[in-house]
Amino acid sequence: MQRLTAPLGELTRGRLLGIRRGIEKESLRVQPNGALALTPHPMALGSALTHPNITTDFCESQPELITGVHAGVQDCLDELTQVHQFTYRALCAAGDEMLWAASMPCGLPGDDAIPLGYYGSSNIGRAKTVYRMGLGHRYGRRMQTISGIHYNWSLPGVSSEQYFGLIRNFRRHAFLLLYLLGASPAVCSTFVAGRPHELQVLKGNTLYMPHGTSLRMGRLGYQSDAQASLAVSYNSLEGYATSLQDALTRPWPAYEAMGIQNAQGEYKQLATSLLQIENEFYGTIRPKRIIHPGERPLHALRERGVEYVEVRLLDLNPFEPIGISAQTLRLLDVFLLHCLHSDSPPDSPQEIADMAENQQRTAARGRELGLTLRRHGRDVLLTEWAGELLQAFVPMAQALDDAHGCSDYNAALSSAQAALQQPSLLPSARVLETMAAAHDNSFVRFVRVQSLQMQQALLGLPWSPAQQERFEIMAQASLVDQHDIEAADTLSFEAFRQNYVSPARLELV
Repeated sequence: MQRLTAPLGELTRGRLLGIRRGIEKESLRVQPNGALALTPHPMALGSALTHPNITTDFCESQPELITGVHAGVQDCLDELTQVHQFTYRALCAAGDEMLWAASMPCGLPGDDAIPLGYYGSSNIGRAKTVYRMGLGHRYGRRMQTISGIHYNWSLPGVSSEQYFGLIRNFRRHAFLLLYLLGASPAVCSTFVAGRPHELQVLKGNTLYMPHGTSLRMGRLGYQSDAQASLAVSYNSLEGYATSLQDALTRPWPAYEAMGIQNAQGEYKQLATSLLQIENEFYGTIRPKRIIHPGERPLHALRERGVEYVEVRLLDLNPFEPIGISAQTLRLLDVFLLHCLHSDSPPDSPQEIADMAENQQRTAARGRELGLTLRRHGRDVLLTEWAGELLQAFVPMAQALDDAHGCSDYNAALSSAQAALQQPSLLPSARVLETMAAAHDNSFVRFVRVQSLQMQQALLGLPWSPAQQERFEIMAQASLVDQHDIEAADTLSFEAFRQNYVSPARLELV
């Protein structure tokens, strides 16, 4: 068990009640037959550029539903539920589309048929679309249709140095979350059509890994040779910023050969550097800071420090109407507190390589009996290491329960311990079991049924005219805001692009 860097007494009730959290949840709009919907982002949902709760991620068919910042777990989930309720009502009013309940995508067309997110004619709107065009060229559009949930989390009184200690420990122990919460052991074959892969055929168009937990976070997910060359340091804010700036400014030969524009003057990417912008850097967790309008995220971090962390490895749980449960959020709170409050030595190149290998093993083979991971230069059973961590979480769960006057955090931890002892309880195992028992081992058929059930569950919840009116007003206001941004532009797009990707905007003045 790791030693604590400070006594638990520092986690006062006031600080624990000061935890703040928010959720960003991606999914795909699909047709009743399980194929990707190729229709535009519904106008009734407002502007994807300016709406505070409803935008799109990579493609036009990929809504991203966002909560505000909340002190309470249930308050956060209640808001996410309401955003879902409004979204489903808009989809039902417009036709028969629904939201895909799984992280791995539905039946996909060829890459070129997947519509990029569209954000209007303003310079910032065009930049968002060009960035996605670049992602499509660099990684393929089908890869970008994977959906997940991001959990934004902060605790009062935490310095940037302490947040980076949390991040290092999170990366060390991320395998545990992939094991306990991974829910993507199977995929439709259209996702990997024409690509090499290690998946096995389950039946028909369904591919899988028999002991997989999260294919989304494995070799099929956000991987690239270019990003594999990155050696981003998490030992300090300064080191992180320096290594990220290098990736944002270093020319990458393949991207230079592609160029910024084609012969017809159409934009292919925002920049020819290894990363176009900060968001292109994939990771299981990110240090974050709210940015000012037009500000680069790296500049904000350098100037004002880390404000919160963004957890990025969560699969959608297809058995939950909104993709995530209160129990999962409470387990994450315990996990993050432990990462923050435990000794966190600097990482090394060897440990970074071991962490990447541990992630791949857990994603592809996490439920395999006797699976080992690398720790401190030796092999250790995943289940042994996981058990040690869960036992070490006990004081954190108790401290949170004491602060909130409940037993919910201990219950979340007990559930995780039970799943470690009985892997059939894990979401990834439940997905495969349900596919076999009720859906003839068809991934698409299973998720279609789950998606319909989740839609019906959410549409069956109480919904008042006042709630409908509030969301309609927000949607209309976002369209007005987008129009105002478009009307205020004065620069040409090329001048805007050159200014936006300028290395000078990453530096402190």
